[in-house]
Amino acid sequence: MKNVVITGASRGIGFETTKLFLSDPTINVIAISRNIAPLQALAKEETVGNRLTCVAMDITNEDYSSLEIALEPFDTIDILINNAGLLINKSFKELTKSDWQQTFNVNLFGVSQLIQHLLPKLEKTAKAHIVNIGSMGGFQGSSKFNGLSAYSASKAALACFSECLASELIEFDIACNCLCLGAVNTEMLQTAFPGYKAPLNSNEMAAFLVDFSQNGHRFFNGRVLPVALGNPG
Repeated sequence: MKNVVITGASRGIGFETTKLFLSDPTINVIAISRNIAPLQALAKEETVGNRLTCVAMDITNEDYSSLEIALEPFDTIDILINNAGLLINKSFKELTKSDWQQTFNVNLFGVSQLIQHLLPKLEKTAKAHIVNIGSMGGFQGSSKFNGLSAYSASKAALACFSECLASELIEFDIACNCLCLGAVNTEMLQTAFPGYKAPLNSNEMAAFLVDFSQNGHRFFNGRVLPVALGNPG
Protein backbone atom coordinates (compact mmCIF):
# COMPACT_ATOMS: atom_id res chain seq x y z
CA MET A 1 0.00 0.00 0.00
CA LYS A 2 1.11 3.55 -0.76
CA ASN A 3 0.45 6.29 1.79
CA VAL A 4 -0.40 9.78 0.47
CA VAL A 5 -0.75 12.98 2.50
CA ILE A 6 -2.71 15.87 0.97
CA THR A 7 -3.35 19.30 2.50
CA GLY A 8 -6.24 21.53 1.55
CA ALA A 9 -8.12 18.33 0.80
CA SER A 10 -11.73 19.32 1.47
CA ARG A 11 -12.50 21.30 -1.69
CA GLY A 12 -11.42 22.09 -5.24
CA ILE A 13 -8.32 20.41 -6.61
CA GLY A 14 -7.41 18.89 -3.24
CA PHE A 15 -10.78 17.17 -2.87
CA GLU A 16 -10.80 15.86 -6.44
CA THR A 17 -7.22 14.60 -6.03
CA THR A 18 -8.18 12.83 -2.82
CA LYS A 19 -11.13 11.12 -4.53
CA LEU A 20 -9.01 10.04 -7.48
CA PHE A 21 -6.30 8.54 -5.28
CA LEU A 22 -8.96 6.60 -3.38
CA SER A 23 -10.21 5.04 -6.62
CA ASP A 24 -7.02 2.97 -6.44
CA PRO A 25 -7.47 0.23 -3.77
CA THR A 26 -3.72 0.12 -3.15
CA ILE A 27 -3.56 3.70 -1.82
CA ASN A 28 -4.25 5.16 1.63
CA VAL A 29 -4.91 8.90 1.86
CA ILE A 30 -4.31 11.08 4.90
CA ALA A 31 -6.35 14.18 4.09
CA ILE A 32 -5.69 17.39 6.01
CA SER A 33 -8.09 20.32 6.11
CA ARG A 34 -9.55 22.83 8.53
CA ASN A 35 -13.03 21.66 7.44
CA ILE A 36 -13.24 17.88 7.18
CA ALA A 37 -17.03 17.54 6.75
CA PRO A 38 -16.79 16.80 2.98
CA LEU A 39 -14.01 14.31 3.68
CA GLN A 40 -16.00 12.56 6.39
CA ALA A 41 -18.84 12.11 3.90
CA LEU A 42 -16.38 10.67 1.39
CA ALA A 43 -15.01 8.28 4.02
CA LYS A 44 -18.45 6.67 4.37
CA GLU A 45 -18.46 5.49 0.76
CA GLU A 46 -18.24 1.71 0.54
CA THR A 47 -15.36 1.66 -1.95
CA VAL A 48 -13.22 3.84 0.32
CA GLY A 49 -13.37 1.56 3.34
CA ASN A 50 -10.75 2.49 5.92
CA ARG A 51 -8.30 3.94 3.39
CA LEU A 52 -9.16 7.58 4.10
CA THR A 53 -7.92 9.24 7.28
CA CYS A 54 -9.35 12.71 7.90
CA VAL A 55 -7.33 15.19 9.94
CA ALA A 56 -8.89 18.46 11.08
CA MET A 57 -5.90 20.78 11.28
CA ASP A 58 -4.68 24.23 10.32
CA ILE A 59 -1.16 23.78 8.93
CA THR A 60 -0.13 27.14 10.41
CA ASN A 61 -0.91 25.89 13.91
CA GLU A 62 2.12 24.58 15.79
CA ASP A 63 0.00 21.91 17.51
CA TYR A 64 0.52 18.78 15.42
CA SER A 65 -0.88 16.33 17.96
CA SER A 66 -3.95 15.44 15.89
CA LEU A 67 -1.80 14.65 12.86
CA GLU A 68 0.67 12.61 14.89
CA ILE A 69 -2.16 10.49 16.25
CA ALA A 70 -3.62 10.02 12.76
CA LEU A 71 -0.25 8.93 11.37
CA GLU A 72 0.49 6.32 14.04
CA PRO A 73 -0.76 3.40 11.89
CA PHE A 74 1.51 4.43 8.99
CA ASP A 75 5.23 3.69 9.08
CA THR A 76 5.99 5.54 5.86
CA ILE A 77 4.74 8.32 3.62
CA ASP A 78 5.23 7.86 -0.12
CA ILE A 79 3.75 11.13 -1.40
CA LEU A 80 3.12 14.53 0.17
CA ILE A 81 1.08 17.06 -1.80
CA ASN A 82 1.15 20.53 -0.26
CA ASN A 83 -2.02 21.88 -1.82
CA ALA A 84 -3.40 24.17 0.92
CA GLY A 85 -3.23 27.82 -0.04
CA LEU A 86 -4.47 31.29 0.83
CA LEU A 87 -5.25 34.09 -1.61
CA ILE A 88 -5.98 37.61 -0.39
CA ASN A 89 -7.05 39.79 -3.31
CA LYS A 90 -6.12 43.38 -2.44
CA SER A 91 -4.25 46.14 -4.17
CA PHE A 92 -0.70 46.59 -2.91
CA LYS A 93 -1.49 49.88 -1.17
CA GLU A 94 -4.31 48.19 0.79
CA LEU A 95 -2.32 45.14 1.93
CA THR A 96 -1.65 45.11 5.66
CA LYS A 97 1.20 43.48 7.54
CA SER A 98 -1.31 40.93 8.77
CA ASP A 99 -2.31 40.11 5.16
CA TRP A 100 1.31 39.46 4.25
CA GLN A 101 1.89 37.36 7.37
CA GLN A 102 -1.24 35.25 6.87
CA THR A 103 -0.40 34.61 3.21
CA PHE A 104 3.17 33.55 3.89
CA ASN A 105 2.13 31.52 6.95
CA VAL A 106 -0.13 29.33 4.81
CA ASN A 107 1.70 29.30 1.48
CA LEU A 108 5.28 28.94 2.75
CA PHE A 109 5.85 28.62 6.49
CA GLY A 110 3.05 26.09 7.03
CA VAL A 111 4.42 23.99 4.17
CA SER A 112 7.97 23.94 5.55
CA GLN A 113 6.69 23.20 9.05
CA LEU A 114 4.61 20.25 7.85
CA ILE A 115 7.50 18.80 5.84
CA GLN A 116 9.74 18.92 8.90
CA HIS A 117 7.18 17.00 10.92
CA LEU A 118 6.74 14.36 8.22
CA LEU A 119 10.41 13.88 7.35
CA PRO A 120 10.94 10.81 9.58
CA LYS A 121 8.23 8.90 7.69
CA LEU A 122 9.27 10.27 4.29
CA GLU A 123 12.86 9.16 4.94
CA LYS A 124 11.71 5.57 5.48
CA THR A 125 10.21 5.40 1.98
CA ALA A 126 12.12 4.33 -1.08
CA LYS A 127 12.01 7.43 -3.33
CA ALA A 128 9.38 9.56 -1.64
CA HIS A 129 7.99 12.54 -3.54
CA ILE A 130 7.04 15.97 -2.20
CA VAL A 131 4.87 17.99 -4.59
CA ASN A 132 4.41 21.65 -3.70
CA ILE A 133 1.50 23.34 -5.44
CA GLY A 134 2.62 26.74 -6.66
CA SER A 135 1.04 29.17 -9.10
CA MET A 136 1.84 30.76 -12.42
CA GLY A 137 1.56 33.99 -10.46
CA GLY A 138 4.79 33.00 -8.72
CA PHE A 139 6.54 31.71 -11.84
CA GLN A 140 9.38 33.95 -12.97
CA GLY A 141 8.58 35.82 -16.18
CA SER A 142 4.86 35.05 -16.16
CA SER A 143 2.15 37.69 -16.44
CA LYS A 144 1.28 39.29 -13.12
CA PHE A 145 -2.09 40.64 -11.98
CA ASN A 146 -3.27 43.48 -9.77
CA GLY A 147 -4.33 42.46 -6.29
CA LEU A 148 -2.17 39.33 -6.13
CA SER A 149 1.15 40.77 -4.92
CA ALA A 150 1.22 38.89 -1.61
CA TYR A 151 -0.10 35.66 -3.09
CA SER A 152 2.30 35.67 -6.04
CA ALA A 153 5.28 36.59 -3.87
CA SER A 154 4.52 33.73 -1.47
CA LYS A 155 4.24 31.26 -4.34
CA ALA A 156 7.52 32.52 -5.81
CA ALA A 157 9.12 31.86 -2.42
CA LEU A 158 7.58 28.38 -2.40
CA ALA A 159 9.13 27.69 -5.81
CA CYS A 160 12.62 28.67 -4.63
CA PHE A 161 12.13 26.72 -1.39
CA SER A 162 11.26 23.62 -3.44
CA GLU A 163 14.55 23.88 -5.33
CA CYS A 164 16.48 24.25 -2.09
CA LEU A 165 14.63 21.38 -0.42
CA ALA A 166 15.37 19.00 -3.29
CA SER A 167 19.08 19.62 -2.77
CA GLU A 168 18.84 19.15 1.00
CA LEU A 169 16.84 15.92 0.82
CA ILE A 170 18.64 14.17 -2.03
CA GLU A 171 20.72 12.19 0.48
CA PHE A 172 17.49 10.68 1.82
CA ASP A 173 16.27 9.81 -1.70
CA ILE A 174 13.35 12.23 -1.36
CA ALA A 175 12.42 14.19 -4.48
CA CYS A 176 10.75 17.60 -4.35
CA ASN A 177 9.12 19.47 -7.21
CA CYS A 178 6.92 22.54 -7.49
CA LEU A 179 4.02 22.67 -9.94
CA CYS A 180 2.99 26.19 -10.89
CA LEU A 181 -0.65 25.76 -11.80
CA GLY A 182 -2.40 27.98 -14.28
CA ALA A 183 -6.09 28.79 -14.31
CA VAL A 184 -8.38 26.07 -12.96
CA ASN A 185 -12.07 26.50 -12.14
CA THR A 186 -11.91 26.68 -8.34
CA GLU A 187 -13.35 28.88 -5.60
CA MET A 188 -9.94 30.51 -5.23
CA LEU A 189 -9.83 31.47 -8.90
CA GLN A 190 -13.31 32.96 -8.73
CA THR A 191 -12.23 34.99 -5.71
CA ALA A 192 -9.38 36.51 -7.70
CA PHE A 193 -11.12 36.72 -11.09
CA PRO A 194 -14.93 36.72 -10.66
CA GLY A 195 -16.66 35.39 -13.74
CA TYR A 196 -13.47 34.17 -15.41
CA LYS A 197 -13.90 30.86 -17.26
CA ALA A 198 -10.81 28.71 -16.84
CA PRO A 199 -9.87 26.10 -19.45
CA LEU A 200 -9.57 23.30 -16.89
CA ASN A 201 -11.73 21.88 -14.11
CA SER A 202 -10.54 20.63 -10.74
CA ASN A 203 -10.98 16.96 -11.68
CA GLU A 204 -8.87 17.41 -14.82
CA MET A 205 -6.02 18.97 -12.84
CA ALA A 206 -6.43 16.28 -10.18
CA ALA A 207 -5.79 13.59 -12.79
CA PHE A 208 -2.54 15.30 -13.70
CA LEU A 209 -1.49 15.62 -10.04
CA VAL A 210 -2.18 11.97 -9.27
CA ASP A 211 -0.07 10.87 -12.22
CA PHE A 212 2.75 13.36 -11.62
CA SER A 213 3.02 12.65 -7.90
CA GLN A 214 3.43 8.93 -8.60
CA ASN A 215 5.68 9.14 -11.65
CA GLY A 216 7.11 12.64 -12.05
CA HIS A 217 10.04 12.09 -9.68
CA ARG A 218 11.40 9.50 -12.09
CA PHE A 219 12.16 12.40 -14.43
CA PHE A 220 12.28 15.57 -12.31
CA ASN A 221 13.77 16.70 -9.01
CA GLY A 222 14.14 20.25 -7.75
CA ARG A 223 12.17 21.57 -10.69
CA VAL A 224 9.67 24.43 -10.87
CA LEU A 225 7.31 23.41 -13.64
CA PRO A 226 4.56 25.51 -15.24
CA VAL A 227 1.29 23.61 -15.67
CA ALA A 228 -0.83 26.06 -17.59
CA LEU A 229 -2.73 26.54 -20.82
CA GLY A 230 -2.67 30.29 -20.25
CA ASN A 231 -3.10 33.05 -17.71
CA PRO A 232 -4.41 34.02 -15.23
CA GLY A 233 -2.90 31.42 -12.92
